[in-house]
Amino acid sequence: MAARIDPENRPQSGLGRLALLRLRPDPWSLGALLIAALVLMPILSVMWIAFTPKQNIWPHLVSTTLPRYLSNTAFLMVGVAALASAVGAGAAWLISVYRFPFSRWLEWLLLLPLAIPAYVGAYALVDFLEYAGPVQTALRDLFGWQSARDYWFPQVRSREAAVIVLAAALYPYVYLLSRAAFREQSGGAYEVARALGAGPFALFRRIGLPLARPAIAAGAAIVMMETVNDFGTVQYFSVQTLTTGIFSVWLQGGNAGGAAQIAMVILVLILVLVALEKISRRNLRFHNLGRAHRPLVPVRLTGPAAWAATLACALPVAVGFVLPVGVMASHALANTAAWVDPGLLRALANTLTVGGIAAVGTVAAGLFLVYSVRLTGRTLPKLLLPITTIGYAAPGAVLGVGLLIPMAAADNALADLVEGAFGVDIGLVMTGSAFAIIYAYGVRFFAIAQGAADAAMGRIAPSLPMAARSLGRSARGTLTAVHLPLIRTSVGTALLLVFVDCVKELPATLLLRPFNYNTLATRVYEKASLENLGDAAPAALLVSAVGLVAVGLLARANR
Repeated sequence: MAARIDPENRPQSGLGRLALLRLRPDPWSLGALLIAALVLMPILSVMWIAFTPKQNIWPHLVSTTLPRYLSNTAFLMVGVAALASAVGAGAAWLISVYRFPFSRWLEWLLLLPLAIPAYVGAYALVDFLEYAGPVQTALRDLFGWQSARDYWFPQVRSREAAVIVLAAALYPYVYLLSRAAFREQSGGAYEVARALGAGPFALFRRIGLPLARPAIAAGAAIVMMETVNDFGTVQYFSVQTLTTGIFSVWLQGGNAGGAAQIAMVILVLILVLVALEKISRRNLRFHNLGRAHRPLVPVRLTGPAAWAATLACALPVAVGFVLPVGVMASHALANTAAWVDPGLLRALANTLTVGGIAAVGTVAAGLFLVYSVRLTGRTLPKLLLPITTIGYAAPGAVLGVGLLIPMAAADNALADLVEGAFGVDIGLVMTGSAFAIIYAYGVRFFAIAQGAADAAMGRIAPSLPMAARSLGRSARGTLTAVHLPLIRTSVGTALLLVFVDCVKELPATLLLRPFNYNTLATRVYEKASLENLGDAAPAALLVSAVGLVAVGLLARANR
């Protein structure tokens, strides 16, 4: 009698076993999915709170304050993008196409405003131009004016001044991308145009600008996103934007649902902006013709034109870097006791702690996610990988709404559970500590870590990890023995860049910090809001000094 074959015990074919292995979860894929979920959770939380508010004040917002928030935000976005694009692209054109006095120095000095947070520039500009500042004081002494009624002076705290401050701080984004685009253009096209009688302006309008348009558009999109994220500058200038609206509706009005709805408006605005930027470049294709490509040879300027070019490139550096640093340094020197203030030392320690932990955790998570996707090839982690970069486009205030509300609910539930079970009050574990700030930093700057890890691993020949695996190395062993030694420079750069951005971040820190917990950024904001620049100056200079390290790295990487 033939033996029965149990269908449950039939040997699987090789193809069937492979399918089962691919369906079975592994630690690397589960870890990648967990990291992606943690990064996307604040955005999903904002959407949930916005669509299910406890008290729906959306009709009230639409009929009262939202139009003002939107109009001011749109004005700033367009104005800052236009001015930053003109300054950044113009400076990049002059540096790339011409040689003039100090051009080689200015090529790197034009990056320095990246080290100065926009809110520091705002405090410095107001201090420099206000009624009691050196400019108006000198004018009154020079012309014998007795009071403000004797002369007219532009309003310092205004939307227009906010545009100038933000553009002065953000134009380097456009400058960096535009300079790279101009330098990649063929010198042959310019030689032909000059032979046909094209002058400097015609060269820029007909050749340089069209070819560099994608880079300028990408830089302008970054500038717009950073403008929406700004809180310190617009708050100091009393300009009501969508970001200040979140603070007003939530902290002053006590309505988290309304704050989440404003945050949703910001998210939609950012997504539309990103989509428009991609659509604008969709059909643009520019290619170099191999052997026919010749690098662009700069033309030496002489006479008044040369010094005009020097002045045009030096002015943005003066407004965006020299003025803020000079004003803050003068206050810091006049108030040396502020350097040893216990509050400053605590803020410095807090900044180093949360920034350092956030940088290490974010880069480690980004490295794990990228390596997991490359190792397993699973479809879902691969699809989630680009979506995890959305946190960089989301302003800090939006992330604050998406994190604080669910974390506070989880904290209270956990505290009640522990107290009911053990009779011990553990307090608020997450929102009562710096955990929420670190989490927000990780989500906000995860794109930097992920992008650096992905680019670095993409440069490693696939044969190297394959050889390590064939010699018996595990996946973790291959990562530590092969990948990390080869990408340590990129990992170190990502650590520093994330740390610098954490030091400068203001909106998320203001919303998520525990009571009486200051970082350097919040200390600058608090002291400057009280018109106490003497105490704000040391913290502002420390933030700027950290930013200078990142600028040095950028300059080195773009040689």
